[in-house]
Amino acid sequence: MKGYSESMEYLSGLERSGIIFGLDNIKWILESIGNPQNRLRCVHVAGTNGKGSVSTMLSFILRESGYRVGKYTSPHLIMFNERIAVDEEEIGDKDIDEITDFIRGRIEKRDVKRQFSYFDFTTAIAFEYFYRRDVDIAIIEVGLGGRLDSTNVILPLVSIITNVGLDHLEYLGGNLASVAMEKSGIIKEHIPVVTGAENEALSVVEKTAKKMSSPLYILGRDFYYRKQKEQVIDYRGCKKTLNNVYINLMGDHQLSNASIALCATEIMSECGFEVPEKAIYSGLAHIKWPGRLEVARQNPTIILDGAHNLHAVIALSRFIKARYSNQRKILIFGVLSDKDYEGMLRELIPIMDIVIFTKPDTIRALSPYRMAHLLDKCIISEDVRSALDIAREMARKDDIILITGSLYTVGEAKKLIDEVF
Repeated sequence: MKGYSESMEYLSGLERSGIIFGLDNIKWILESIGNPQNRLRCVHVAGTNGKGSVSTMLSFILRESGYRVGKYTSPHLIMFNERIAVDEEEIGDKDIDEITDFIRGRIEKRDVKRQFSYFDFTTAIAFEYFYRRDVDIAIIEVGLGGRLDSTNVILPLVSIITNVGLDHLEYLGGNLASVAMEKSGIIKEHIPVVTGAENEALSVVEKTAKKMSSPLYILGRDFYYRKQKEQVIDYRGCKKTLNNVYINLMGDHQLSNASIALCATEIMSECGFEVPEKAIYSGLAHIKWPGRLEVARQNPTIILDGAHNLHAVIALSRFIKARYSNQRKILIFGVLSDKDYEGMLRELIPIMDIVIFTKPDTIRALSPYRMAHLLDKCIISEDVRSALDIAREMARKDDIILITGSLYTVGEAKKLIDEVF
């Protein structure tokens, strides 16, 4: 059996080969290992933002309901293991090692020259692990888009499209309608769909659901929430009403995410997954989802948020303005080169006092020098560690240090904060 580091080296080699769209390769791999996904009951979660949060909310609620719950999300912040969890416990190194070895062996017996992507292989690891662990339900987050995403080989109990915004346009098309069409590709015939999509994107989702004869539940039409106070909502669903539901994630965008998750649990209850109210309250009150408006340290307050597109940055900006309007704010911003960094920074720069441009350690990162034209006075840092060093030197005890722009940036910072501060 090969070692964990060798497994990671193998997976990294696949990552360097880039994105290979289409379902032929993942179907071929899964067929090679006995199609474990066909033995799982699943929830499929797509969307521009919030899909990881909704997936984690469902995981916590269903675990509190007494079910064994698999969860597959991406990307990871620090370790690959974060992507695959059962009952919120990450997959162990030994399991990664064994399953990687198993899948490689089956693949190479059939065709040693077959090309496939990192995400194809990691999705196969997740399905095989959940099958081996005999999960009651698997929450499967889409990696990119939906229609051609490697996860789109399942027949779920319910499909979720959290929202639709302009992101990954080079892969999903140049406008909102084409992005919505790609995400709507997860809708299966007669399978219920829950969505928070709006306007033009919602029209596309509605058309697809109608074409597939799939019941559609729309936030604001079929289920609702009302904010009672920070992190607390009243929920009115298809059949269920819940008052004073506390959500242990900051930001008003998490209120709509929670409502989407709650609607999904109503549908799941009709599929045999009974969800007691006590489990909803307890699950949402105890949820943890690192790197999403996470307060990593106090004095100064360091906030990590993986906002990586304009839609997410607008939500982040609203939160910072509402919560920290009177404090001096330092921004550490590192972004990938395919993002609308200008739009993101035009939203953030006006509410910041000091701006540090940096880049995460990935070939996909945008050079910090490319961002300098947006601001007369900015600080350029070559890497995340030096950006943290600079922020530490400049920060006062009562300041806010916001680290955002990419989950890659946030993951690196999270690893280094205790060393630097």
